[in-house]
Amino acid sequence: MSPEVVTLGETMVLFQAESVGPLREATTFRRLIAGAETNVAIGLCRLGHTAGWIGRVGDEDFGRAVLFRLRGEGVDVSRVIVDDTAPTAVFFRERRELGPIEVLYYRRGSAASNLSPNDLDPAYIGGARYLHLTGITPALSASCRDTVFQAAEIAQAAGVPVLLDPNLRRKLWTLEEARATLRDLASHCDVVLPGLDEAELLTGETDPERAARAILALGPSLVIVKLGAEGALAVTEDERVAVPAVPLPRIVDPVGAGDAFAAGFLAGQLRGFDLATSLGLANRCGAIATTAPGDADVFPRWDEVAAEGALPDVRR
Repeated sequence: MSPEVVTLGETMVLFQAESVGPLREATTFRRLIAGAETNVAIGLCRLGHTAGWIGRVGDEDFGRAVLFRLRGEGVDVSRVIVDDTAPTAVFFRERRELGPIEVLYYRRGSAASNLSPNDLDPAYIGGARYLHLTGITPALSASCRDTVFQAAEIAQAAGVPVLLDPNLRRKLWTLEEARATLRDLASHCDVVLPGLDEAELLTGETDPERAARAILALGPSLVIVKLGAEGALAVTEDERVAVPAVPLPRIVDPVGAGDAFAAGFLAGQLRGFDLATSLGLANRCGAIATTAPGDADVFPRWDEVAAEGALPDVRR
């Protein structure tokens, strides 16, 4: 039996500095796991849904750490391949109170980069209610790119909606490569969730609504532009919904907020919520994710976001 949401991509071992400051001064680190796709899977499980991850990990303790953590969160890893020819990728992230956060990746030649279309189980994808993809995976290797497009085609043939979060990673490819591939991938998807900078990259438009409508023209039926402190804007062919952000006194760590947003939106759709309510839930989940360091560590559980008054007001 397939989980409600299937996702695929790379999950890495993260070493996060325990002290605030540049990486060159860090001497102690906390070991975590991190990956946009598995962040979403964890977020969905915490919100009371089922999620499965397709990927590859190395046949070593880092790979086992990834699987142990995901199993502990309730994520189905039955379609994960343990690769004895390549390692699990690792990366290091500094802590900052202000300004951009430096991240160093060691992922070239990782097990995840060996992901191929042969690793896909069409029945597993076809039995889900959503397929979740990101723009990270197609940037890892040619075989990963082929796998992502093949997964989208499998889902569409089975009538499974495909959600794409561009999740632009500038260190993985050029902006020209990213734009061409993500525009192509968007045309194979039903829902696209870009940030404003990603929407501008895809379309050349700086206005959120004009950018959303330009992405709609590529083929999706729904585009949601994440606007940070301004909330989120959803656009379909005949509907426009704007949702204000959840006010926060302080943002501790913005990393993972977009993944929590995606998990919240999918949870709302799976529960039959209308678009506005799903966006309100997504914004709430994204806001909670910024309140402590780490990726999915502070993603909320359902009782945290379903409390009376927890969801923000919406406007059409």
